[in-house]
Amino acid sequence: MDRIHLIEKPDDSAYLAAKSHWDSIAKPLGSFGDLEEMLQRIAAIQHSADIDISGRTAVIFCADHGIVEEGVTQCGSDVTAICAAAIAEGRSNVNAIAREFHAEVLAVDIGMKTNAESDRIIQRKIAAGTRNFTKEPAMTEEQTTAAVRTGIDIVRELKTAGTRMIVSGEMGIGNTTSASAIAAVLLGLPPEAVTGRGSGLSDDGLRRKISTIRRGIELHRPSAEHPLHLLQMLGGLEIAGMTGLFLGGAVYRIPVIIDGVISAAAAAIAYRLNPLCAEYMLASHCSGEPAASGLLHMMHLKPVIDAGLRLGEGTGGLLLLPLLDGALALYRYAHKFDDEPIERYTKQS
Repeated sequence: MDRIHLIEKPDDSAYLAAKSHWDSIAKPLGSFGDLEEMLQRIAAIQHSADIDISGRTAVIFCADHGIVEEGVTQCGSDVTAICAAAIAEGRSNVNAIAREFHAEVLAVDIGMKTNAESDRIIQRKIAAGTRNFTKEPAMTEEQTTAAVRTGIDIVRELKTAGTRMIVSGEMGIGNTTSASAIAAVLLGLPPEAVTGRGSGLSDDGLRRKISTIRRGIELHRPSAEHPLHLLQMLGGLEIAGMTGLFLGGAVYRIPVIIDGVISAAAAAIAYRLNPLCAEYMLASHCSGEPAASGLLHMMHLKPVIDAGLRLGEGTGGLLLLPLLDGALALYRYAHKFDDEPIERYTKQS
């Protein structure tokens, strides 16, 4: 965890050089909107206006939640291992999208109750799932910090292997309950304001989920001022792993794309541990879950996709890649004012 103190602000000079390059392209200033800003931020992260996002990896952390025993999900924890195996074997939702956008997918068992039936899953198991947070802390302090360290270590390994951009993702039945509980504390809102139906709960199921979150918060009294303790009390092992992924992106200077609300909850924990790490995050979309917009706003991050996505697995995060590829094509290859008899645009007040 000492590595998070190594995080530094990205390179302002590279950011300004990328902006100058955008302004040299024969088009109205800022006319590619938020995608211009995203590329400038990537330039700052990479310390170069010669932006490279060719090596991209989606990291899908898989884990189970003791809170499932409270009846907050449509299906049981056995589904986590089934889906994790499908991801590892290349059959799942995230794999279909990743193939189209030339991204590698890694499935990481950081805390499943049962082992996935695949020898391709990366074994980093901290524990066989979390405990029921309405009765006791979800994790021990040691498990929490070990899971965060695992995420940071994976970023270091990916950088060594040539990855230039990471997409965060997760698979864990029950994890929207933990994410909503974390969001309620971080945003200072009642559980009903930040809790959605997850994979499709009935009205009774949603009321049960909200009540479960309220009981967990009342039992542990976690504080936004102590993010690791909050994560330990209410979180999941995959949320802790993604927290490490976002911290590791800042430590090792690799942009990490936030996927949906669970990914955003992990990003928000990382942000509370070191606000500078938000400068290494890219918000892909605003999830259809009610906590998502508040978490992104807290970190001063603006998503570029608003389509009610709530599939998870990193699928929404991957959809940012072709937008960035398109923006980068314009950035690299479009004609310049110096090449055409067109008067440069100027900024109007």
